[in-house]
This record gives sequence, structure tokens and C-alpha cells, in this order.
Amino acid sequence: MTTINEATPSSTGGAAGREADWLGAVAAEAALFGPSSSAERAADILRKQITEGRLRPGSRVPEKELAAAAKVSRNTLREAFRLLSHEGLLVYEMHRGVFVPQPTEADVVDLYRLRRVLECDVLRGLEGLDSDRLVPLRAALEHSEAAAVAGDWAEVGTGNMRFHEHLVGLADSPRINAVTARLVAELRLIFHIIAQPQELHEPYIARNRAILELLENGRYGDAADELHQYLLDSEERILAAFRSVS
Repeated sequence: MTTINEATPSSTGGAAGREADWLGAVAAEAALFGPSSSAERAADILRKQITEGRLRPGSRVPEKELAAAAKVSRNTLREAFRLLSHEGLLVYEMHRGVFVPQPTEADVVDLYRLRRVLECDVLRGLEGLDSDRLVPLRAALEHSEAAAVAGDWAEVGTGNMRFHEHLVGLADSPRINAVTARLVAELRLIFHIIAQPQELHEPYIARNRAILELLENGRYGDAADELHQYLLDSEERILAAFRSVS
């Protein structure tokens, strides 16, 4: 991933308002946990802003304002920046500061390859799944469906991210969950290439429901096959969008 100039269309036109919005969300998130000196906790909060679409590619991440919003020291925040830089979610530019990177076509191909290996393998490895384990997936799907009715397509995307996080969570693997947390944040950055998020997210509401119904019926292999094609189609849609603006 690379940075983009702050003057590009993706980061102008209300950039100050967007910054105020996500800093406010950071403050609200931090208030739930109280004061913390944990760089990992600060990184989690910032990663969530990326995953939920508030921090966009090319956005500058202001250190002083973010430290105040997150209620952490600037040294703690710098450590959080280092953690997220290792994950590819932030980059530092000399004399300019910290920015959210701009994904490339190569990032799309690499991330979707990882998704197919990771998500489809989780589904193929399931057996005798208790129906209670699927409750979080259904909740995420219903969140997306309600957001679609309200016309809030960014929130539909957030529900979709949660659906896939919970899907991978069926593996009961802390390591896979950690990889997925980074993966979905990178994916959300990629999704910003689509100018009209409805075009990206609407078709996959029904496809998520189809996968859930297959899982509910114990058809884990069929669910994996459905997901594999789903991911191929999604990748092609994203790549087409990248090529249209290149």
C-alpha cells in the first residue's frame, strides 16, 4: 500500500468534518474502557475506525488530537502507530506525519488470495456445529439488512465485515482471529475505491444469507464452495473499479 496526497479527491471535500467524526468515535470508544496506557488498546481503537470506514485512504492521523481523544500519552500513541505500521494500516512520511495508506491492485489480489485460503478452509473444517455459534453471524446479517433498508450503505459494509469476522471466528483460533482483524481493516480501505458503496455491498447481503442458511443446515462444504465463488466475484468487482480509475 502507498500513501496518497491529501489533495486527491478521496481526502478532500469535508476532510475536516470526517476527522472530527472519527476522533469523536475514538473518544466514545475510549470512554467505554476508561484511561489506558496500553498501546495495544489504542491500536485496537484506531483499527476499528479503519474497519468501520471512518478513516479513509490518504487520511492524516493527527497525533496530538488523537492522543487527547483516546486518553493516552503521545508516547503510547506512537507505539500504537508502530504496531499498525507493521500491519500495513498506517505509514509515516518524513516531515508530513502519519497517514492511512492507499491500497493498490496488488494488495487486492493478495488480500483476496488470503481470504479464500482462510475463510473457505474454516468452513470446510467445520463439523457438528452448535446452532448457537451462528447467532453472531445472523446478528451481523440482520444489521446489514436493516442498514440497507435505511439506505446506509457504509453501515451495510460494516455489518458485512462483522459477518466475515464471526465466520472466521467459528474456527475458535485466537491466531486466526488476530490475522482476520488486520485483514478486514485492509479490506475496508480497499472498498473505498467504489464510489457508490451500494453497488459493492447490496448483492452480498443475499449471498451472506445463503451462506448462513447452508451452515444452519450443516452443509459446510457447500457453504465453502459458495463462499469461494463469492470471493472471486467480489475480487473481480474491486479490480474492475481500480482499473477504471487508473
